[in-house]
Amino acid sequence: MAGGKRLAGRLNAWICFADEAGQTLHPAKATTWAPRGHTPVVKVTAKGNVRVSIAGLVCYRPGHPSRLIYRTRTYRGRKTDPKGFREPDFADLLDAAHRQLGAPIVLVWDRLAGHKSARMRELIAGRPWLRVYLLPGYAPELNPVEKVWSVMKRSLANLPATTATALTTAVKNRLKRMQYRAGIIDGYLTATGLSPP
Repeated sequence: MAGGKRLAGRLNAWICFADEAGQTLHPAKATTWAPRGHTPVVKVTAKGNVRVSIAGLVCYRPGHPSRLIYRTRTYRGRKTDPKGFREPDFADLLDAAHRQLGAPIVLVWDRLAGHKSARMRELIAGRPWLRVYLLPGYAPELNPVEKVWSVMKRSLANLPATTATALTTAVKNRLKRMQYRAGIIDGYLTATGLSPP
């Protein structure tokens, strides 16, 4: 990790942490308020195989506001639709981040099979502005994007979304709230041991 930070300094690059998450129509349960003597009831459908997959980047560069860049993909249960992000989708997200950030990227992500596949290595090799570092086998505490997912999922607890569209809108709403508040992203970075930009 330290080597990636030194390389980013030499290249004047952004360090981007990447991760994926998913949310279904079956929300997490959380405590809530209700008048005394009235048990709160949250009605949800939890029907079907609807899933919103999210791929996100938390981007860090000293002297600049931290950034959150993400993409969503809604799976509506059709057999012909991909259930999550594939290698070309990750490459598109990285290309969009490179355009938005306007500088080279040092990417840090986990050892998911799709991140280490031959197709992904080929896509990475075709992007001279991109350097990739892998996190240890299981180290969610080193990835600030895990904190983004944790806060997002906590805010979706007890959500009575009944359609794929409503769920996707709710997920995007929660992420957009974080996206434009650099101080929150700085907090997630600090929790991993990085100093704020």
